[in-house]
Amino acid sequence: MRIWLKPDRMRAYNVSTEEVMEAMAEQSIIGSPGRLGQSTGKRSQSLEYVLTYPGRYNKPEQYEDIIIRATPNGEILHLKDVAEVELGSEFYDIYSNLDNHPSAAIVLKQTYGSNATEVIKEVKEKLEEIKKTSFPPEMEYQISYDVSTFLDASIEKVIHTLTEAFILVALVVFIFLGDWRSTLIPTLAVPVSLVGAFMAMKFFGITINLITLFALVLAIGIVVDNAIVVVEAVHAKMEEEHLSPYKATKQVLNEISGAIIAITLLMTAVFVPVAFMSGPVGVFYRQFSITMASSIVISGIVALTLTPVLCAMILKNNHGKPRKKTPINLFIDWFNNKFNGLLGSYTRFLKLIAHRRVLTFGMLIAFCASILLTTAALPSGFIPGEDQGMIYAIIQTPPGSTLERTNDIARKLQEICEKNEGVQSVSALAGYEIMTEGRGSNAGTCLINLKNWSERKQSVHEVIEELEKEAKTIPGATIEFFEPPAVPGYGATGGFSLRLLDKTNTGDYKAFGEVNTAFMEALEKRKELTGLFTFFAANYPQYELEIDNQAAMQKGVSIGKAMDNLSILIGSTYEQGFIRFGTFFKVYVQADAKYREMPSDLMQLYVKNNRDEMVPYSAFMKIKKSQGMNEITRYNMYTSSAINGSPASGYSSGQAIDVIKEVAKETLPKGYDIDWLGLSKDEVQRGNESLYIFLIVLGFVYLVLAAQYESFIIPLAVILSLPAGIFGAFLLLKMMGLANDIYAQVGLVMLVGLLGKNAVLIVEFAIQKRQQGLTVLDAAIEGAKVRFRPILMTSFAFIAGLLPLLVATGPGAIGNRTIGASSAGGMLLGTVFGVIVVPGLYYVFGSLADGRKLIKKEEDTPLTEEFSHHGKKKHPKIHLDRTDDPAAGQL
Repeated sequence: MRIWLKPDRMRAYNVSTEEVMEAMAEQSIIGSPGRLGQSTGKRSQSLEYVLTYPGRYNKPEQYEDIIIRATPNGEILHLKDVAEVELGSEFYDIYSNLDNHPSAAIVLKQTYGSNATEVIKEVKEKLEEIKKTSFPPEMEYQISYDVSTFLDASIEKVIHTLTEAFILVALVVFIFLGDWRSTLIPTLAVPVSLVGAFMAMKFFGITINLITLFALVLAIGIVVDNAIVVVEAVHAKMEEEHLSPYKATKQVLNEISGAIIAITLLMTAVFVPVAFMSGPVGVFYRQFSITMASSIVISGIVALTLTPVLCAMILKNNHGKPRKKTPINLFIDWFNNKFNGLLGSYTRFLKLIAHRRVLTFGMLIAFCASILLTTAALPSGFIPGEDQGMIYAIIQTPPGSTLERTNDIARKLQEICEKNEGVQSVSALAGYEIMTEGRGSNAGTCLINLKNWSERKQSVHEVIEELEKEAKTIPGATIEFFEPPAVPGYGATGGFSLRLLDKTNTGDYKAFGEVNTAFMEALEKRKELTGLFTFFAANYPQYELEIDNQAAMQKGVSIGKAMDNLSILIGSTYEQGFIRFGTFFKVYVQADAKYREMPSDLMQLYVKNNRDEMVPYSAFMKIKKSQGMNEITRYNMYTSSAINGSPASGYSSGQAIDVIKEVAKETLPKGYDIDWLGLSKDEVQRGNESLYIFLIVLGFVYLVLAAQYESFIIPLAVILSLPAGIFGAFLLLKMMGLANDIYAQVGLVMLVGLLGKNAVLIVEFAIQKRQQGLTVLDAAIEGAKVRFRPILMTSFAFIAGLLPLLVATGPGAIGNRTIGASSAGGMLLGTVFGVIVVPGLYYVFGSLADGRKLIKKEEDTPLTEEFSHHGKKKHPKIHLDRTDDPAAGQL
């Protein structure tokens, strides 16, 4: 309810705002008179009556009839004589329209811990219900921004990728194994492992979301590994010893069970430490690691249980038997011939270089140096911004601009946006900016909803470039375009967010404004930054009221009442309310708009003195033009200025943050500092956390391998095989123009397990051969030769599963490509050079570890004596080993 006072009428009737407020408070009240005839316990009455009072007024005409003054001679002054009364709006400081239709903008935010998809689904159902039951004719609703649209599209894209990865992995396995029976066995391990992962996710309270689906896509290429190792080993055993599938499987299990367990423990150990991280990164890693670890553990169990059973039941020993000359069989035979030739060349090459320590460590040093050079040139990041199908346009008109002027700018921008072929709808808000969720007559926001990814040719960045070019034709405003934050609810916009802080505690806003302006100018000169924006302004047009206390007191005017009077007439006041249509209505009292348009109108207002006279403000007050802040924002108790922006094209968020730190150090005077907001704050606080995580993972893997091999030396052969893969990951990221962000780091963590697994396959078999009497060098070469095929098979199967991620487009494409590039590049280079480096590393560290074990067994003793049952001493049993040193001769 709006009470629009008319100060000229009030002066004519000698009525003050205080009298108006008192009349409303006395007549629009809630009364409870009581009951008539209520029992007292002394006398009885047949009837009892409840006394009621209509209560507070809730209609304009009732307020119009409120009596302000009445005289004995019958003169009555009503509220309608000095004011207009109407049902209106609580606020008139925001204009909103959607596609040029008047609208009311509503922003809904989910509570912590709730599921976005479920919340939005329920909201949509409620909106449909309200539309059917409550909307008047020709009123509609439209959702301008729905975060679930991007999430659903991204999840759907990943599900398609999941299917494509499954098919590609099965195809690679078929090419290497050569028949559908063998392909079926590791392929069946995928759904079993994924179902088991779903059970683990349910147990840990993890939902199916973008992060866990990423993990499942990557898991497809990993969970087949153990099954492939078993199937390939059974085939090799059937071919070499001409055994039945059952007997071959039984022997293989005795040989490779240790390797399967070691691989499973190794891969699981990689993901255990990262599951305990905290913060937003911890949420990401925790969901990813639990999903991956659970699927890997189950795949290990499947490899030791289901896979052997299937091998014994399904496989056939067709080795050496003629096959039908179908196109597929001819291709498989050609592939096997080529691969056998490659294996022979590989074995001969290993015999030449495996014992050359200088060459082995030279390659390691070269890869480590390449890692340092590549990381220095590779941009860093946190969580990459994606094409979410939404753009925010922030509008800033000069300080002191009216809401109507800002709304006119917003409408012009709206018309420009609607002409763009990639835009679906535009919602314009004048008086509100989404960046800091602040209000002001010179602030505005346009929510630009883009067409579906399949319906537009431009990316979100291309649309922004087009709109920026067109928006420059709008004079009298600063307009910047931003994407939504990478993580909904974490910050208001994409890019970076920070606060400039005044820690001088002087309260000199003018000086702070000068520092803020100089800082912004310095930032704008840097090519790494774009879209810099701040709403801080210390030059907002103001008028300072100068009260002549002596003149006021002489005229009987109370300064307090004079300020209260202005507060009501100019600023409005809310005193009471009522309920109507089931809704609470507030009652606001304020002077009509035409009495408070210009500064000169202020001097024509009146206040009642203590002699019941109306005194003009011009009699005791002057106004002086000045400048100041429209609003004071504080951050951690300091006066602050919110600054937003984005990295320029070709630069990452990490580079932008480094540049801002550098500019702040160079330009900010003593007593001023910066602090970060949203994802930028977490990125800054995270610092070298990824390096520490990587080192912890390496340490965890090392301890697991040390326990497995009962040696602190042999695990180094596995750990030192990783630099080639790490360099490959960084190299492909650089070639594809991607950043070293959280997705890339997830890929690196996973590479530790995958490349470590390849090394374990060689080292484990080499240890077995060494125990059978081969030299360390021969054992290393034999282990690499035997495991060459399964290593390439599992590695290329994993890489094949990543191909859909590498070429991803549409929603979530940047994250897909980043994790795909990190994993595929590292796996490719790590596998190619790993099969060369690992035998050399085992030769070095296996020689050092020879005869050194953490737990000594009796049979390891080189000289023992045996006694017969008759107590006679037998001849000593002497254990002799061949030496690996060619110069020492043979014994």
